[in-house]
Amino acid sequence: MLDLSNRLQTAIHITETAATVALSYFRGDPSIEIKADLSPVTVADQHTEQVIRDSLARAFPGEAIFGEEFGQTGKGTSLWIIDPIDGTRSFITGLPLFGMLLGFVKDEKPQLGIIRMPALGEVYAGATGLGATCNGTPITVSACQRLSSARLFINEADRIAVSEPDIFARLVRAGDLRRIGADCYPHALVARGLADAVIDYGLQPYDYLPVCAVVEAAGGIMTDWQGAPLTMASDGRTVTAATPELHAELLALVKP
Repeated sequence: MLDLSNRLQTAIHITETAATVALSYFRGDPSIEIKADLSPVTVADQHTEQVIRDSLARAFPGEAIFGEEFGQTGKGTSLWIIDPIDGTRSFITGLPLFGMLLGFVKDEKPQLGIIRMPALGEVYAGATGLGATCNGTPITVSACQRLSSARLFINEADRIAVSEPDIFARLVRAGDLRRIGADCYPHALVARGLADAVIDYGLQPYDYLPVCAVVEAAGGIMTDWQGAPLTMASDGRTVTAATPELHAELLALVKP
């Protein structure tokens, strides 16, 4: 537990330093390329990830690192996962809701996670057995148990509407309050108790594993759409909920 606590504090410090790199490019018209999956990538993504990688290599020499921009280096049961700018579309359009994700996975299980929101000045951190915080203050999920009274975020709504129209039709009628969202911030709001649930779609391991660690450290639940624990091999469709009861209702809602 002491080792995990030390790792968490080091990870917070690493993302704090890297956030200054990302912010130095924000609203500064960085060069934009389009990746093979048609998502935008900027010089800011690459520079920010490299700073995080270099810091991790100094702090934890020899441990494997997997990042969105540069793939995986090293092997082993301990793996650091990086999304340097989660929400590149937000970043390149000047929207301050892009995040920075850093996670640590041991034996396929998320152990700690950081959700940093550089432009908002917020950092959400959590680890197994250590709880979760926002800017150092402890946070917990809400006590919401019923979907009918839930504050629900639907992430990647356009993609869900095209790929799963029947499920989308149910989602837009669910909950007491609905918001269309994207990226990591809605999940952070669940960890903080300000939202109750998030349905997400089309994610990669660097999108969901760091977030999962924070949500679960805050007392919430995050699984795939079948209710299985998230791993590197998950299909990228996720359900985040504050309570087991709410999670069960959401799983029923996203069944084909």
